Amino acid sequence: MRTLAIAKKVIKELLRDKRTLAMMFVAPVFIMWLMNLMFSASTTVDISLATQDLPTSLVTRLKDTDHVTVKTYKDLDKAKEALADEKVDAVISYKDGDYMVDYANTDASKTAFTRQLLRTSLASEGSQQLTALVKRALPQAKLDSQKAHITENYQYGNKDTGFFAKMIPVLIGFVVFFFVFLISGMALLKERTSGTLDRLLATPVKRSEIVFGYLLSYGLIAILQTIVVVVAAIWLLDIEVVGSLINVIIVNVLLALVALAFGILLSTLAKSEFQMMQFIPLVIMPQLFFSGIIPLESMGDWATTIGKFLPLTYSGDAMRQIVLYGRGLEAILPNLGVLSLFLVVLTICNIEGLQRYRKV
Repeated sequence: MRTLAIAKKVIKELLRDKRTLAMMFVAPVFIMWLMNLMFSASTTVDISLATQDLPTSLVTRLKDTDHVTVKTYKDLDKAKEALADEKVDAVISYKDGDYMVDYANTDASKTAFTRQLLRTSLASEGSQQLTALVKRALPQAKLDSQKAHITENYQYGNKDTGFFAKMIPVLIGFVVFFFVFLISGMALLKERTSGTLDRLLATPVKRSEIVFGYLLSYGLIAILQTIVVVVAAIWLLDIEVVGSLINVIIVNVLLALVALAFGILLSTLAKSEFQMMQFIPLVIMPQLFFSGIIPLESMGDWATTIGKFLPLTYSGDAMRQIVLYGRGLEAILPNLGVLSLFLVVLTICNIEGLQRYRKV
């Protein structure tokens, strides 16, 4: 009977807590919906190729392939410049019987598709030449395609670079965001539920001073944590960073401060640690799904629109620019500006959010 009484008490408390009850059912459904969107996204690979001095028949064959866009350049340097500017995924040139391919290699699936496409096209080209030679009764002739040799170069990584390389810049930011958000939110919530924050709010201290104090203290810890996470990830995963490691740390420190402000904000909305834990999937999972790990263009324009409202989208893009392409701070200033805007807005929301707990 005592067991039933305890069970009855717990059920009554849950039924009175409408927010917790709703989150118990809404959050799992929301996550399943996001997973459906992610796994139902188009897996078609679209590639853009730059060609220079290739046989006309080979260029035509490449253009006739589905999901392939071919741009012809007269100047090889211009073609490679387009590769560096992310306008094309690979450059294919021809000289003295040697085909040279320069891959961006920031997406292993596009590299593999390009490699297979070129070899298949050359094989088909050779087959057509052989047929023409047989019709002319010249069986001893040697085919140019049979003598063709392919030289491959990689702008990033090497031939063993896998698909994971494209995801790593975003995943590093995700790990930083997740742990800073979790620790800051739970720590401040504990101070609030224990009465420490209420006693502080009862003093003449300004709300802005309280928020800045928490941001400064937790921010110092978050910065140290971020440096450890970034350095450990690069070392343990053996990541090739083309750009500056300092720039990588700057991006992630700014992201950590955004996560800190976000965690503090949600801790003011949660009534208990249990509710705070329920906020995690609603905040973290969209960051993961719509930040660029899954190409947003494969999910539709609406996914790109959602991604613009998530801080991890901008840190992920900045990280890719640094890690994969070696670009400096001047190239990622727009992303840093948006992250700074997130930080300012969330800080203002935190200052206003403390008003509900001030008794005087």
